[in-house]
Amino acid sequence: MRVIGPEGENFGVMTSRDAVFKAQQMDMDLVEISPTAVPPVCKIIDYGKFRFQESKRKAEAKRNQTVVEVKEMVFRPGTEEHDYQIKLRKIKEFLADGNKAKINLRFRGRETTHQEIGTAMLDRLVADTTEVAKVDFRSGLEGRFMTLVLSPDKKSAKKLDETAAKPAAAPAPDGPLKDSFATAIAEKAAKEAKEVK
Repeated sequence: MRVIGPEGENFGVMTSRDAVFKAQQMDMDLVEISPTAVPPVCKIIDYGKFRFQESKRKAEAKRNQTVVEVKEMVFRPGTEEHDYQIKLRKIKEFLADGNKAKINLRFRGRETTHQEIGTAMLDRLVADTTEVAKVDFRSGLEGRFMTLVLSPDKKSAKKLDETAAKPAAAPAPDGPLKDSFATAIAEKAAKEAKEVK
């Protein structure tokens, strides 16, 4: 095996018995560093100190890493304007904290026949969060849910911070989605009544 000293000096290739004897003379341990090399590479080090430094390095790396959480918010096709604004504000807070936001749009009963209302709500959410988020994933109707996953967009957030000194007037939102849902149901009922005649 090839033996390396504690200061990085090369002792050359020697037998395992000679390498262990050399490590004992220095009052240190012989540790195999690269077992796949030909010949295998071993280093003479203080193994206790080595383990302490490794654990310290791992703790430092763990402290510096950021954990991204996925926060979930549930909407319905008939969510009122006030509730929509509150949930939108919460989603923006999640994104500002560096977390991802998962939006589940849940349909109940006959609401599943009006997927266009759910699609319109998800489009509106994407438009309302475009300055702070980007779309990671968007699904169509799966079972009784439509799903949208947003992640924080750092580039857009920087632009938003720069323009925060100049607040712009927000466009007035369209009418509540509940009215559009009721209108869609009424139109479908009228169409079915015509077909029956």
